[in-house]
Amino acid sequence: MSYKDILVYLDAGPFLESRLEAAVALARRHGARLTGVDVSTEAAFEGEWRPRVEALQETFETQARRAALEFQFRTADRQPIGNLHAHYADLFVATQSHKDTEHLALAGVPEQVLLNAGAPGLILPCWWQPKPLGRSVVVAWNATREATRAVHDALPILRMAEKVVVFAFEPNYEAKNADVTAIVAHLARHGVKTSVDGWSDTGEISAVDALFSTLDTADADLIVAGAFGHSRWLEGLFGGVSRDLLGQESMAVLMSH
Repeated sequence: MSYKDILVYLDAGPFLESRLEAAVALARRHGARLTGVDVSTEAAFEGEWRPRVEALQETFETQARRAALEFQFRTADRQPIGNLHAHYADLFVATQSHKDTEHLALAGVPEQVLLNAGAPGLILPCWWQPKPLGRSVVVAWNATREATRAVHDALPILRMAEKVVVFAFEPNYEAKNADVTAIVAHLARHGVKTSVDGWSDTGEISAVDALFSTLDTADADLIVAGAFGHSRWLEGLFGGVSRDLLGQESMAVLMSH
């Protein structure tokens, strides 16, 4: 398995450049075609943002050509919800929505795309600064459908990573627990060598707080996690851990639903 088609969402907001740089770097690393999808709203064509939105195609194609990528440009239908071309990608790249600029991009990015498209998303924090992604990865593991999907969707990155840590948050956590040892063994079958970390869930701390309390943020550059499940780890549709991970400001997250 490898990424052959990567999609990046384009809008006139201030986070475009870092998002596009991340998508271009991923496409180069994996030898993938890069598709840029303009998800601008009608409001983006008004006022100070108009020159940026009108230049989106040129901005995208210039970066793709400079990186010698195969690429294509698309414009999304001006509708708030849909798959937004992600049905035809192995991975999409987006940025968290921000209250000051969310009116510039269709409201379905990234949450509705994660729920509806069937494709994993690399979600960047708003103020994320470009840096290599996928060298040191933390897998948030809880033996659910969503976590399983995320692990398999992330395999092209995990195989190339220099370090992978499996993090578990569960009652009576131990590294020798069956669900932890099983995913470690499964990843090893795919050529992914891992170490294990975890936290006993006593109800005193949230899963995300536990994750970031044990995370070496100077080392890790990516979290892999399931999105919008119904387990204790992912506490209900549009809530709990998924929403917290999508809202944190320091780490890129690869999520699957």
